[in-house]
Amino acid sequence: MIATNSSFEFTLPRALEATEPPEQRGQGRDDVRLLVSQRSSGKIEHRRFSDLLALGFQRAVLHLARRLSDTEWIAELRHAEPDSLRTTPWLDARAGTEIALRGGGRAVLVRPAVDSEVARLWVLQVTLELSADEYLMRWGRPIVYGHITKSRPLSAYQTVFADVPGSAEMPSAARPFTADLVTRLLVKGVDLAPIVLHCGVSSLEAHEPPQPEPFEVPPDTAQRVNAAIRVGGRVIAVGTTCVRALESSAVGPGLVLPSSGLTNLVVDAAYTPRVTTGLLTGWHEPMASHLAMVEAFAGRRLLEVSYRAALDAGYLWHEFGDSHLILP
Repeated sequence: MIATNSSFEFTLPRALEATEPPEQRGQGRDDVRLLVSQRSSGKIEHRRFSDLLALGFQRAVLHLARRLSDTEWIAELRHAEPDSLRTTPWLDARAGTEIALRGGGRAVLVRPAVDSEVARLWVLQVTLELSADEYLMRWGRPIVYGHITKSRPLSAYQTVFADVPGSAEMPSAARPFTADLVTRLLVKGVDLAPIVLHCGVSSLEAHEPPQPEPFEVPPDTAQRVNAAIRVGGRVIAVGTTCVRALESSAVGPGLVLPSSGLTNLVVDAAYTPRVTTGLLTGWHEPMASHLAMVEAFAGRRLLEVSYRAALDAGYLWHEFGDSHLILP
């Protein structure tokens, strides 16, 4: 979703794919594992996510959490498999095709959202009897990938920061945060500054460029980020989507202006972050585009060392898995 593909390759064992939330594994949300890697020293530590309290943060920027409008959406087209959570890509769709939606709605395929030979994402003209938010709350369900074996309620895919509707997927890097952990971080003096970026479909194919995504960096957030930078504090982005929003609002090294709109920013290994000094993220699949962004913060050597350490130690992958904190 964020960057061009890195050549970094590895094999992910099926046993390390988290198929259920930690709550179903007898853990709390914030009891997942946390690997902390530091670029300047090359040091790696194995922690628990709740150990964020012990890491001496001075500032952190959290991503809270697509449709174009109530009547025009971008959607991924897939066929549902009978009696299964699994779906298969619908790759032979044609403009003008009308789709009957549950609850009396309908959608008409307008045009492919991506200029490519195989159209997976389409712009739809949607007609509903309810508002878009009401319709999605009643009839929508979370995106389910192949490693998930059981349907989960929407609450399993919400973060403690969820506020503004609009994301197609959960900003999963923030999932381990709990209200109690956030309160303790605030008491300790960590400044949690909100950013809104509506996550699109993050599982892009190799031929697909990054999609524009709506974002907002409010004036108060911009002021707090700039203040942290002035006093030498760390600005830690929670999630790759947060990096995209924050860096899109940067007008130079160490300076953020309030902004909103659509971001087309690509952050890859060749990109030098202008305001973001660290990244809290999950563990990404082999050849995933997100790895190129991780490399922008970790560098190639630390990226490889960190992933090897996570594999050797049995860290869990995907949205219900463990976390990775990259510090400067």
